[in-house]
Amino acid sequence: MEPHERQYVDLLLAMAVERFSERIIQRNGGVAAALDRLRADPHGEGISLGRFVDAFFREALLDTPGGACLILRAMADRRWEGGDELAPGSTVGDVLQYMARRVFEVLLVKKTEEALERELAFGGE
Repeated sequence: MEPHERQYVDLLLAMAVERFSERIIQRNGGVAAALDRLRADPHGEGISLGRFVDAFFREALLDTPGGACLILRAMADRRWEGGDELAPGSTVGDVLQYMARRVFEVLLVKKTEEALERELAFGGE
């Protein structure tokens, strides 16, 4: 991956963590509650990780096969933690989008937990 592409993906991830953290802190009434809910069920009420990633991918123009490939290339060294939720007959583009979203979700949760823990340690609720 080219350095400018790596820098772009790092910037996208930082933006996502900031937006996601703010959103779940507001929806859950504070940092501690947000962190607890995120750890308990990232797709549950008050967190809605999948919906956030779908919207973020649309806004950042990553909801194309090219965008999916950019994310997957940036995270090529990470282990796959996805499931089998794709319907039979899915296109290669569908598979790329699914994989990119799943790998992005996993990293977003990890980085958001780190951000919330820092917030708690250095002045959060």
